[in-house]
Amino acid sequence: MKTDNKTNSHVYWNPYFGGFLLGIIIIFTFYLTGRGLGASGAMKSSVVTIVDQVAPTHAENNAYYSKFISKDDSPMNTWLVFEALGVLIGAFISGGLAGRIKWRIQHSPKISSKRRLVFALGGGILFGLGAQIARGCTSGAALSGMAVLSTGGFITMLAIFGSAYAVAYFFRKNWI
Repeated sequence: MKTDNKTNSHVYWNPYFGGFLLGIIIIFTFYLTGRGLGASGAMKSSVVTIVDQVAPTHAENNAYYSKFISKDDSPMNTWLVFEALGVLIGAFISGGLAGRIKWRIQHSPKISSKRRLVFALGGGILFGLGAQIARGCTSGAALSGMAVLSTGGFITMLAIFGSAYAVAYFFRKNWI
């Protein structure tokens, strides 16, 4: 990772090159697995596994959880779980090599660390609920959907960016 000595800041990859690589990865994933990328499937598998371990009777009797539970195979034995683990491990390796791993809460001087955590947790919960309702996260529903020219993929991407643009004005004081 290069650093700019004038400002002592990191020089990151060109975002267009990163987007190009993401497109190549999506095509490669479709070729190998017959489906696109996604992260919410790994979260679903993790939740199903936890519920099955903590309350197996509830998981077996629940219409949603029971679809994913099998005596022969664990819900964690899916390529989406390994994809998510690979992304996490890769992120830590990349951050470690670039010297960017620091255990701190980044926030604007205008808000406290506690408020930043509350907003991050709330946003994560809302995003997780939205991914469940939409039957996929931005990776699965939008990027992979657009890669196969799905109308739903384009609508999802427009909805994601449109709603973010619409509410950004109300939350900007937390970041600027």
